[in-house]
Amino acid sequence: MLKKTKIVWVYALTVIFLAVNFYLVINKDVYWFFLLPLALIVLYYYLVSLDKVLLFITFFTPLAVNIRDIDMGLGVSLPTEPLMFGVLILFIANLLVNHKKYDIRIGSHPISYVIYLSLLWMLITTFTSEMPVVSIKYLLSRLWFVVPFYFVAALMFKDKINIKRFYWLYIIAFIGVIFYTISVHARYNFDEDSGHWVMSPFYNDHTAYGAALAMYFPVIVGFIFYPGAKKWTRVISSVVLVIFITAIILSYSRAAWLSVGAALLVFILILLKIKFKWIFLTAAVLVTLFFTFQQQVFDKLEKNKTESSRNFVEHVESMANISSDASNLERINRWQSALRLFEDKPVFGWGPGTYQFVYAPYQRSKEKTIISTNLGDKGNAHSEYLGPLAEEGLLGSLIVLLLVGFVIYTGIKVYIKTKDKEVKFLSMMSLLGLITYFAHGFLNNFLDTDKLSVPFWGFIAILVALDVYHLTDDEKEHQIE
Repeated sequence: MLKKTKIVWVYALTVIFLAVNFYLVINKDVYWFFLLPLALIVLYYYLVSLDKVLLFITFFTPLAVNIRDIDMGLGVSLPTEPLMFGVLILFIANLLVNHKKYDIRIGSHPISYVIYLSLLWMLITTFTSEMPVVSIKYLLSRLWFVVPFYFVAALMFKDKINIKRFYWLYIIAFIGVIFYTISVHARYNFDEDSGHWVMSPFYNDHTAYGAALAMYFPVIVGFIFYPGAKKWTRVISSVVLVIFITAIILSYSRAAWLSVGAALLVFILILLKIKFKWIFLTAAVLVTLFFTFQQQVFDKLEKNKTESSRNFVEHVESMANISSDASNLERINRWQSALRLFEDKPVFGWGPGTYQFVYAPYQRSKEKTIISTNLGDKGNAHSEYLGPLAEEGLLGSLIVLLLVGFVIYTGIKVYIKTKDKEVKFLSMMSLLGLITYFAHGFLNNFLDTDKLSVPFWGFIAILVALDVYHLTDDEKEHQIE
C-alpha cells in the first residue's frame, strides 16, 4: 500500500508540475519554471553531498559564460558563481551552528592563516576603498572562490580519488572548449589576430585561456606516468596532452609558453635536489644584477623590433620587444600606472577591484599605446603582484608573496617527505600547475574570475590535504632544507 501511495504521489506531482508549466508558457510566456526539478536536485546535493556540488561546479567552470555590464560594471559567471555562493552560505551557516565540525588541521594550516590575513586585509581596505560597492563585490567573489575550493575542497581531497576527479572533470569540459576554439579559429585560417578572441564566450581572451591550458599541462603529463595507471589511461592522457599542446601553440599566449617553461625549470631544480638557500641566493643575485644594469638591459630590449605573428620563432622573439609591440607596451603602461597609484596611497590602496576604474588619470601620454583606454573597460593591472599593490597597499602585495612562498614550500615538503609514489605525483602535478600561474601572474591576473580561481584554490587545497591527511607522522617529523 505504501509503495502504491508513493507512485500516486509521483504521478500527481508530475501532472501538477506539467500543468503549471503549460499554463505559465501559454498564458504568461514564462519558461524558467522548467528548471525547478534541476534546482531541487541541486538543493538535495547541497544538503546531503556537498562534494558532488563542488565537482559539478568544477565541470561547468570551463563551460560557464560571464554575463557583463551589470550595475557598476560588475558581472557574474553562470552557472558557477551562484552555485559557489550557495556553498559559501551553507559553509558559514554550518560554521555558526557548530564550528567544531570543521577539521582544525585544515583551519590551522600555515596556508590557511595566510588566507585569513589576506581576507582580513581585503575587508579593511574595502572600508577605505574609493569605490566601496566594487570592493564589496570583489571581496564577496573572493570568498565564494576561496571557501568552496579551498576550505571545503580540502576536506573533499582527504579521499585521493576526489583529487583525480577534480583534475579530470575540468580537463574533460575544457577539451570541449578547446575543440570549439580550434573549429572557430580554423575559419580564420588560424591567424594571430583572431586567436585572441576565438575562445569567447567561454574565456575572455587568449591570455586567460592560455593560463588555464598551462595550469593543467603538468597535470596531464603527470597522468601519463602516474604510478599504477592502466595502459588505456596512459594512452588517453597522451592524446589529451597532444590536444593541449596544440591548443597552447594556437593560443598565441606568450605568457602561457613562458609559464610552462618556468614549471619545467622548477621541476628540474627539485629533481636535482638543489637547496633552498642556493636558489634564493641565485635569485637575489639576478635581481641585484638587473637593477644594477637595468638601463643597459632596457637599451638592449628596445632594439628588438620583432612583432608578434603567426611565425612561432618571431612570436617568441617578440616577448622581449618593448619598443613597438603594443601588447608588451600596454603591460608596461598598466604596471607604471599601478606604481603611481601605490605612491599616492601606499598603506590602504584604492580598494579591492578598483584598479580598472581609477588608473586612467595615472597614465602618461608617452606610455599609452593604440590599445590603451581611459574608460576602464579593458582589464586590470596585468599583474597578480602589482594589482594588489595598487588596490590594497604594500601589505596587500606582501601577503600575495607570502602565500606564494608557503604554497611552494608546502608542495616541495610533501613531495620530498612522502614515500607514497601516488602522493608524490599528486603533489608535483599540483605544485607545477601552480608554478605556471605564479609565473603567469607577473604578466596577467585572473583570480577575479572562476576560470582560474577554481583550479588555483583547488590545487592549493590539494597540497594542504596531502600535507594534512596523506603524510605519516614519521614523514611529518622530517625536515627539509
